[in-house]
Amino acid sequence: MSEGLRIGSIVVHVADVARAMAFWAPALDYEPRYEPEPDWVILRPREGRSGPNLSLDGVGADPPQFPEIHLDLYAQDQAAEVERLVALGARRVEDWPYPDEPHDFVVLQDPDGNRFCVIDASED
Repeated sequence: MSEGLRIGSIVVHVADVARAMAFWAPALDYEPRYEPEPDWVILRPREGRSGPNLSLDGVGADPPQFPEIHLDLYAQDQAAEVERLVALGARRVEDWPYPDEPHDFVVLQDPDGNRFCVIDASED
């Protein structure tokens, strides 16, 4: 295993960088690493927090309905985090093929339509 390799940034394609930054920065408590460009910004965890950067790439295209890669956000209070994210502009995904049995995730989409899951991590 390589000890020199780690995820530095996760890149999300968005239609509007400013709108995406207005959602993702408070959603994750991140801040811009430098002055945002009209079509690119790197968000980083605020001082004292760890985690990979989230880069927003303004490609001006809609995301696919079922993306090949998505974010799983772990929450100790899933219901509260889902409501907080919805208040920031996320939308619930109703057409996701949920399994019949109980599940520990809720699928949301950001203002650009990029889907992500909020995972109940209260009982690891």
